Amino acid sequence: MSKPVMSVALVCGPDSDMEANAIRATLESFDARVITYWIGRPSDLMDILSGKDLYPDVDVIIFSFHGDEGKFVMPELDESVYEEYEPRDDFGPDEVARFVNLPGKVVLANGCSLGDPKLAQAFLNGGCQTYIGPDDYPYGSSALMFVVRYFYEVLHNKKSVQEAFAITTAMDEELEMYRIYEREPVVR
Repeated sequence: MSKPVMSVALVCGPDSDMEANAIRATLESFDARVITYWIGRPSDLMDILSGKDLYPDVDVIIFSFHGDEGKFVMPELDESVYEEYEPRDDFGPDEVARFVNLPGKVVLANGCSLGDPKLAQAFLNGGCQTYIGPDDYPYGSSALMFVVRYFYEVLHNKKSVQEAFAITTAMDEELEMYRIYEREPVVR
């Protein structure tokens, strides 16, 4: 790989490894440097959300996760395995708001219903510049295609976040459920 044009944190949730591997291989072929983070317990996600475990030059964070009702689906652990400070449930807006500190980052949450406005606002309040995710339940292949096309436009065609988002969501009806949220209004 030549010098990477972008550094991407790929955060892989439970049962999302096939999608994460496909995303990683694709983005690396587009000359991105991809650092994969495997989430096995709540503290793993807490350390990503807080920025504690992220490399400092990460431009974009992709959450390759399952989502339900606007929450990141977390693994269910035996009660004896949890640390005292770890949340026991899925991570929704309240849990994200407790930990998120991602100033200036672009976040793509590629799981069902993770484009929920309350969840997006929790990320924006935690410093993210842009938050993207579907507000409904896309097919798995559609979710993968969203990431591939979006990054093709950003990395290969040098489109802005907003331009790449517009091109990608126009690709097919299934992708129209993706939403983009930004800290500041974008002049179009």
